[in-house]
Amino acid sequence: MVSENSTATNKNQVSVGEYFKKNIREYGLLIALVVIMLFFQAITGGVLFRPVNLTNLVLQNSFIVIMALGMLLIIVAGHIDLSVGSIVAFIGAMSAIMLVKWQMSPIIVVPLCLIIGGLVGAAQGYFVAYQKIPAFIVTLAGMLVFRGLTYLVLSNRPIGPFPKDFQVLSTGFVPDLFGFLVADPSTSLVKNWLALLVVLAGVAFMIYSGFSKRAANNQHGSQNEPFTFFVVQMGVTAIVAISLGFQLSTYRGLPNVLVIMGLLIALYAFLTTRSTIGRRIYAMGGNEKAAKLSGINTERLTFLTFVNMGALAGLAGMIIAARLNSATPKAGVGIELDVIAACFIGGASASGGVGKITGAVVGAFIMGVLNNGMSIMGLSIDYQQLVKGLVLLAAVYFDVYNKRKG
Repeated sequence: MVSENSTATNKNQVSVGEYFKKNIREYGLLIALVVIMLFFQAITGGVLFRPVNLTNLVLQNSFIVIMALGMLLIIVAGHIDLSVGSIVAFIGAMSAIMLVKWQMSPIIVVPLCLIIGGLVGAAQGYFVAYQKIPAFIVTLAGMLVFRGLTYLVLSNRPIGPFPKDFQVLSTGFVPDLFGFLVADPSTSLVKNWLALLVVLAGVAFMIYSGFSKRAANNQHGSQNEPFTFFVVQMGVTAIVAISLGFQLSTYRGLPNVLVIMGLLIALYAFLTTRSTIGRRIYAMGGNEKAAKLSGINTERLTFLTFVNMGALAGLAGMIIAARLNSATPKAGVGIELDVIAACFIGGASASGGVGKITGAVVGAFIMGVLNNGMSIMGLSIDYQQLVKGLVLLAAVYFDVYNKRKG
């Protein structure tokens, strides 16, 4: 009996080298992010990891991460959306008209703009899903149409400033519920205990979930990653998270957009890995004909992915407008390229059916750290575009090379 259990356990174990080789795309991406961060930390003389710059990094890239969540579903479903930058500008313009000219309350404007974003996505999704027009053509047309509408809505000039209640969406911070622990903010190293405690709680939950998953895999006879690899992975992740959380706690704490972004990442991670609709999107992207024959309503699923993308682009549009404190006709220009690049760098396949939320998030942060680091170094925009293009090409080539080798 003991020998049978031992045999079963051995079958569920692989060496560290074999496991890393099998999952080199996922872990190689994390290693790349760490290496890039350490490189810019060294080359900028420690500026990258300063609390103020970390906060700016979150504020500058939160909308990229948010849109990457929706774009990943679009790409996994086998499509593409080139219009998100223009939708960002259009929704930002609509929010400006409502807030500044019509004097509407942010409580009404925010959900209304999310609905408008969803309707914009629905309009494009209808042509892609039900009229069978390629998404590239539909969203290319959408990119032109909504950019033109933005100019019309704004009369080709910026509109602002916005009410303070609306600006909180992007530039606000979560109040410190444990402020009483800070006796003297001028001398205390930790100025926001809530930020540190939230990160510690998140790390504890991550470790608990990791061990629970290993136990469940052992119980069901599924393969686990090597225990040494698991411990090292958990340890490195915990150290990085706590270090970043500590840095944020020494400044102003958790930005509101970081909380929004974290909740959305958790929601979409659950959607793609634990829900029926998530599994159906992957099935449709992998083989649409087979998915349709198995009873999946592929038209409705495609339609919903575009509705979802439109709503997330609307949220990103409001975040950008709130951060700039004005809506401008040029807002969102080129953002679609960063969003799409984040998904492909994160491991999404151009042919559909492949991609992870965590990969898209890491890809977005790689793009963000590159932008931030090169800006600190004083590199001009032409060099920044050159570097980002090469990084994208290298990531896609690495993915194709591994598939051929496999």
